[in-house]
Amino acid sequence: MAYNAASHNSMGAKTGPVTGQPPPLSEEAKDAITGSANGDSIGQHAPGQDGGDKQEGEKMKSEKELEKERKKAEKAKKFSEKQAKTQKAPPGAVPSKNKEKKAKQDAAKEEPLPEYIEETQSGHRKILKPLDDQFHKAYIPKVVESGWYAWWEKEGFFKPELGPDGNVKEEGQFSIAIPPPNVTGALHMGHALTNALQDTMTRWNRMHGKSTLWLPGCDHAGIATQNVIENMLWRRKKQTRHDLGRTKFVETAWEWKEDYHKKINNALRRMGASVDWSREAFTMDENLSAAVTETFVRLHEEGLIYRANRLVNWCTKLNTAISSLEVVNKDLEGRTLLDVPGYDRKIEFGVITHFRYPIEGSDETIEVATTRPETMLGDSGVAVNPKDERYKHLVGKKAKHPFINRLLPIFADDYVDMEFGTGAVKITPAHDANDFALGQRHNLEFINILNDDGTLNHNTGSFNGTKRFDARYEVIVKLKEVGLYVKWENNPMRVPICDRSKDVIEPLMKPQWWMKMQGMADAAAKAVREGDIKIRPETAEKSYLRWMDNVNDWCLSRQLWWGHQAPAYFIKIEGERGDDSDGELWVTGRTEDAAQEKAAKKFPNKNFTLVRDEDVLDTWFSSGLWPFSTLGWPKETQDMKNFYPTSVLETGWDIIFFWVARMVMFGLKLTGKVPFKEVYCHSLVRDSEGRKMSKSLGNVIDPLDVMEGIPLQALHDKLLVGNLDPKELATATKFQKTSFPDGIPECGADALRFSLVSYTTGGGDIAFDVKVMHGYRRFCNKIYQATKFVLGKLDDGFVPQYAAKQTGQESLAEKWILHKLTIAAKEMNQALADREFARSADTVYHFWYNHLCDVFIENSKSIIQDGTPEERRSAKDTLYTALEGGLTMIHPMMPFLTEELWQRLPRRPGDKTPSIVKAAYPVYQKELDNPASEAAYELLLGVSKGIRSLMAEYSLKDEGTVYVQAYDETSYETAKDEIQSIKSLSGKGVSTISVLSASEDKPTGCVVFAVSSSAAVFLHVKGRVDIQAEINKAQAKMWKASEGVKRQEKILEDPDYRKKVGEELQEVERRKLRDLEAEMRGYEETVMHFEQLKTSD
Repeated sequence: MAYNAASHNSMGAKTGPVTGQPPPLSEEAKDAITGSANGDSIGQHAPGQDGGDKQEGEKMKSEKELEKERKKAEKAKKFSEKQAKTQKAPPGAVPSKNKEKKAKQDAAKEEPLPEYIEETQSGHRKILKPLDDQFHKAYIPKVVESGWYAWWEKEGFFKPELGPDGNVKEEGQFSIAIPPPNVTGALHMGHALTNALQDTMTRWNRMHGKSTLWLPGCDHAGIATQNVIENMLWRRKKQTRHDLGRTKFVETAWEWKEDYHKKINNALRRMGASVDWSREAFTMDENLSAAVTETFVRLHEEGLIYRANRLVNWCTKLNTAISSLEVVNKDLEGRTLLDVPGYDRKIEFGVITHFRYPIEGSDETIEVATTRPETMLGDSGVAVNPKDERYKHLVGKKAKHPFINRLLPIFADDYVDMEFGTGAVKITPAHDANDFALGQRHNLEFINILNDDGTLNHNTGSFNGTKRFDARYEVIVKLKEVGLYVKWENNPMRVPICDRSKDVIEPLMKPQWWMKMQGMADAAAKAVREGDIKIRPETAEKSYLRWMDNVNDWCLSRQLWWGHQAPAYFIKIEGERGDDSDGELWVTGRTEDAAQEKAAKKFPNKNFTLVRDEDVLDTWFSSGLWPFSTLGWPKETQDMKNFYPTSVLETGWDIIFFWVARMVMFGLKLTGKVPFKEVYCHSLVRDSEGRKMSKSLGNVIDPLDVMEGIPLQALHDKLLVGNLDPKELATATKFQKTSFPDGIPECGADALRFSLVSYTTGGGDIAFDVKVMHGYRRFCNKIYQATKFVLGKLDDGFVPQYAAKQTGQESLAEKWILHKLTIAAKEMNQALADREFARSADTVYHFWYNHLCDVFIENSKSIIQDGTPEERRSAKDTLYTALEGGLTMIHPMMPFLTEELWQRLPRRPGDKTPSIVKAAYPVYQKELDNPASEAAYELLLGVSKGIRSLMAEYSLKDEGTVYVQAYDETSYETAKDEIQSIKSLSGKGVSTISVLSASEDKPTGCVVFAVSSSAAVFLHVKGRVDIQAEINKAQAKMWKASEGVKRQEKILEDPDYRKKVGEELQEVERRKLRDLEAEMRGYEETVMHFEQLKTSD
């Protein structure tokens, strides 16, 4: 049996990528990957740039070997140059068995390849160079992945294929709208994950013949974009947006958008995203902006959007209201000093301050407590519990404010907890959500004490103009001066932080546009509960329903310049002073003329002017329309007819409230249909230490850096481009040095995509590890080298069979691989339909690695070399079918590599398919499903594995006498008929193999390997090993097998297990139990035989 061209490991040994044990892989696959990676630092024979880990030491030749080579060089001059290069290897290297090959590899290492330049003209079909070309001998991602995308795009392969009538084909449709990335910068690993999953689904459906649309686009990202641009302006020019003015600032934002929009799209192309660029959308495009206006006006006319002066979450750093969903609550256990933007010193939180208010007309005081002392400047009342005897006599009286000429009514309300604090509560209706309700209930004065920038206003007397947290300390000083300060105490509390600016949020009264949510939320929850929309995983569905059942009205207004300006107009009536919080003085319109007409009807015979609201709408308002506005709504378009509702939404669970819920509500309200039939929520990508990715930590990874590779210094340099302060920069630099001491190696798009798909288990968050990505590059190399081998064995005039069917000439090994192919196709299609991405990656990985490469390709070599013409032809036909099926099966995950290799395959008769993009996806074929051949061939593989294992364990190099005992008639006949195959698979050290039936006595003087409950292998070792040592060894193995039996019995006897697990899976576990029992019996008999040998000796 020959060596696989892609492996340096011994025959039968598993090879695989260096990984951090990707979550989806089975234990067998993990062992294969990790074990082979540790033993194989290069991953291929051919020279090139696909080298191993830099930290691996080069294998060196001994001085003796070098001397032999020198003597050989003197005798054979034609090899002198190669031998001289070999002699240059550093002393101490391990000698190679094939010195000429080693010399070639060493020479290749010393002579790095020149920079690769793609010769194919952009948009043309790629020029395929010979596989012995210097850039194609080994798998090099940038060589394989260049040239294809522009051709795919130009040929229109990504556009939906419709029927002659312009409607969806009979096979059905698959449509998905990309979650639009923000135009604030480059894509990150979260984007890479979502795009890998979406493209896998899209390509898979396209290969099944459906009319397939994956619609791309970007989001204007109001707050995020404006924040980035304002920071940039200040950093570069010391300018604010007000220095530019609104018009110029918006122009600058559009320039920014164009620049970063191109970068985002280029990254998507580099990843191989099969999106239809002709339908690309942007949330501020003309039609999408029209959709925003239509929605706002329509819902305002229905009374769902209304004007109100209510508390909002105000960010003083960004100078705008933000959604509650954009607030991160920081829990404190007690006194804590926090950094707050705009302050040089840290600010104290987590304490409660006690002070007293004097009672008007008496010497009494009432003690209150607060975690925000500065808000006492906005107090307009004091509340007590009506049952509290301590304060009953004060109810109806007034407290005097010590710093402002203001009286505070003391009133009773059941809301007050008598046991908390002093039992008396200061009330600040304009700056606290709970106080707001009390203020409304008791008709208190609402006193705003804050300017928009976080300084105190004219309502605070002498504190006017003071920054809010400076005022916190000054208020305490003043209270002490007038003798009203009591004490402070540690107080566990929650501090609201703006997720974007890290500023402390202030509750602030603002006239804003609001949207009533409850009715729309009820309909959206009903759609999920009744199965119109399926949300996966179940935890995400529960979160969705929990939020819908407890939804609050949505504040739509944002005090920004970048975004969709609200189509709302304030009616300024001549001679009257209107209140802009009064909804009656506002009209909306699809155009200003339409708004003018509405206002004239509302106020006939009055002179007025219209003033458009300067605020823009929350970004999520336009994003909520994305599934249908991108298809042309509010117009009635063919795309709306063909592709709405869309098939699936794939997104992160962290925006299920921001985005998913609102799309469902808007979709049902505006179109009468759900926007998608399914939601798949992927996990969040965290770093290798499990931390959330953050620029300040330096652990945000650019997918382009993983695909192309990047030196450590270049990673450091990228940190300098951002807005990190010196402390964050030091932390980020340190992380990069630790995690990427040699930078990030070139992994390629295919390895990156496959890694991310394999990570997606539908469970917890993903711990990103670049070693896993680089490990899967080795898997790509395995596929590349396997295809090279097959192509090398196909004759120049080879024409495949008309279809992937059996000819009747197949050997047992061929029937086995065709069975594995059709079962893999069945499992892949089911896994992708069920959105079990990790399982799909595991399935196709096993087919390629464990079945096609490590077994069938290896074992076909002897047939192709020594078989009859008929056997050779059959083996080649089967190799072709297995390879073609393997490439098309993995194509949705690895588009570039599969196209590069598929294009080199000869086509079946009549097949005019131009690209693997359009090729048919493998499906289950019943005629190839052959469990009997699978069982028979895997018996052979298990037996040969057992023989090799025993020969290696007992260090027997030759004269191996082997017995195979079969425990049932089928296994006995198989082993007897295939004895030559067993011998060829077992290695050269085996001299004789005998097959025993179940009724025959077990051979004496042997060690045993339990293959399964069907067979065991015995190797004769008497006279060649230490008997007592073997008894000890067998007893240890017997104990281990016994423990395994106990574990399996416990599983199978569990009533819950029997109730919840299907019969098919239970049978798998029962089979495991039978195998373990057979293994245990085998070791028991081995011990008994050895004891007898020991006695007879």
